[in-house]
Amino acid sequence: MSGSGMTRRVTLALCLGAMMAVGGCAAIYRNHGYVPEDADLAQIVVGKSTREEVAAAIGRPASTGLMEGASWYYVGSRWKYYGALPPKEIDRQVVAVSFDGADKVANVERFGMERGEVVVLSRRVTASSVKGMGVIRQLLGSLGRVSAGQIVD
Repeated sequence: MSGSGMTRRVTLALCLGAMMAVGGCAAIYRNHGYVPEDADLAQIVVGKSTREEVAAAIGRPASTGLMEGASWYYVGSRWKYYGALPPKEIDRQVVAVSFDGADKVANVERFGMERGEVVVLSRRVTASSVKGMGVIRQLLGSLGRVSAGQIVD
């Protein structure tokens, strides 16, 4: 076999190896959770739709508020996986549907993630934000009420 034939094979093998290495480093995107589309949310009428009508229109969420009559939260996120690097969350959407004491929709809000901060993308009612006490607020609120004696005894 001539030297030029061997050189071509080595060059071809190197090119194929480089193409496989580059192709193996393509980003992979994965979606987690469920967030209803705006067209589906348009079926919900603030002040009129009931909890059961919301469940029929957009389904029941994976998470709900902690207080009775509290909100339903629909959470979806998009993650980017790239080679051996840790996954990175590139988008997060949260739709919060609040209910009043009569199980009627009081508010519908959509939140997004911008530079790692939660921002309001749309709000169907201009009243106050989502009602109810969050987990973090409850935990932080109880910090001063617990004494060392209560923990030890």
